[in-house]
Amino acid sequence: MDKNLVEKIKNNPSYKELVKTRSAYAWKMTIAMLVVYYAFILTIAFAPQVLGTSMGGVMTIGIPVGIFIIFFSFIMAGLYTRRANGEFDDLTNKVKEELKEEIGA
Repeated sequence: MDKNLVEKIKNNPSYKELVKTRSAYAWKMTIAMLVVYYAFILTIAFAPQVLGTSMGGVMTIGIPVGIFIIFFSFIMAGLYTRRANGEFDDLTNKVKEELKEEIGA
């Protein structure tokens, strides 16, 4: 790719907005996921009796908590995908259109 074109892309205000918005959202999602995972792991490490508490039968509290974490992961992936296919794609297309106008293609 031409270095001049790369500089035009990097200096494009819409591209800067896309990078800033996408990065901020990705970090928020990452932090949320890490909090859930580490809370689970730390509970296992320091208070295993909590997750080992029986719910009346053979099932312990740890089983629904583990299932929740799996569903939470799918929900987070779905939320990111929905936003990526909406807002982020719109910003990407805006950048492409602005660059086409700028370079005259």
